[in-house]
Amino acid sequence: MQFRELGLNKPIVKAVTESGYENPTLVQEKAIPLVIENKDIIVSAQTGTGKTAAFALPILQKLFDKQDASKKGKKIRALIVSPTRELAIQIEENFQKYSKYTNLRTGIIYGGISFEPQKDMLRKGVDILIATPGRLLDLHKQDAVHLDFIETLVLDEADLMLDMGFIDDISKIEHLCPVDKQQLLFSATMPYKVVELAKTVLKDPVKIEVAPTSSTVKGVQQLLFYVPKPEKIELCLHLLRNSIKGSVIIFRRTKYGVDKLEKTLLKNNYKVDSIHGDKTQLLRQEALQKFKKGDINILIATDVAARGIDVKNIDTVINFDIPNISETYVHRIGRTGRAGQNGSAFSFCSADEKDYIISIQKLINKQLDVIEDHPYPLDPKAKPEVHKSPNSSKYRKGRKSEASKKKKKRWY
Repeated sequence: MQFRELGLNKPIVKAVTESGYENPTLVQEKAIPLVIENKDIIVSAQTGTGKTAAFALPILQKLFDKQDASKKGKKIRALIVSPTRELAIQIEENFQKYSKYTNLRTGIIYGGISFEPQKDMLRKGVDILIATPGRLLDLHKQDAVHLDFIETLVLDEADLMLDMGFIDDISKIEHLCPVDKQQLLFSATMPYKVVELAKTVLKDPVKIEVAPTSSTVKGVQQLLFYVPKPEKIELCLHLLRNSIKGSVIIFRRTKYGVDKLEKTLLKNNYKVDSIHGDKTQLLRQEALQKFKKGDINILIATDVAARGIDVKNIDTVINFDIPNISETYVHRIGRTGRAGQNGSAFSFCSADEKDYIISIQKLINKQLDVIEDHPYPLDPKAKPEVHKSPNSSKYRKGRKSEASKKKKKRWY
């Protein structure tokens, strides 16, 4: 099938073709006609399946006949709510590309930067607004955003939005828009809370499911290394020196872990940068641009910061910390082996992460290939480490020392 067969007009098809896309993906093929027909939809599809174009292209098509309103007369008619700044920026870049041969204007608002340029952009008028929930509500309180003319509301990465605690914000935003709007909900996974959200906000939605979240990319070689936790950094350095070439994303569970690993790799003269929630928006964007351009070849990230990041031709993903949510593993390794390319995923499992590996293997219905021939093997009998706080007492909770018992004055 070709894009023009989905009911898209020539200017939009021309922009899509120039962006390097010849044929629609499965999710685009299913979603685009339904959105043009004004249906509510709920879409379950992994990162990398072409979700953004699945809502961007039909929205542009629907707004095409309203494109010639004077800039001042432009009203926000489509609102895309995204959980993170990185995702919002990426969505906006896609809208700009696809609307190249139209007069439709796209705007973006997110936190972490000054309000004034965003207010100025909104005063000038836009047709399509991409926003993170917090900044959208802040600007609405300041009377800078008006949602009275919204025709289509998109909730992107709904599962992540709920994980980040945006449920009340989503509810407020939904109520600020007109009652008769079209609503599109996109989510990588479909946990119970996303299904419940869909029931409360969507009207008789059509469900589209593409590439179930349990399926991993065929072209990705998945290798598992059992390694003691303190030796993970040494194993990482060993593999970077001997086996891993090209562009690499390394996932860690915490911001502290990201910073620690980055310092070690920099000391060893690797071209590396990182993204996590404590970094400013500017620093995160700079790191991402450097990675895309090839100025650095290693990017270390937490899951939330990296969600939805679209970087082509990633050769290797390293799960430095095994994720405790099995679906997260699928998302992580889905960043390599895209568009029919081959890729590798290396997972470092310590004694306390073995249960996570069992869950992951159950989900993907596949045994990971265990690599035993490496310099830092884990003793099969190794017990999970128990971390004690340096300030913790040597006495069990609820037990008093002999000295404190003697000091205690009796009331009788």
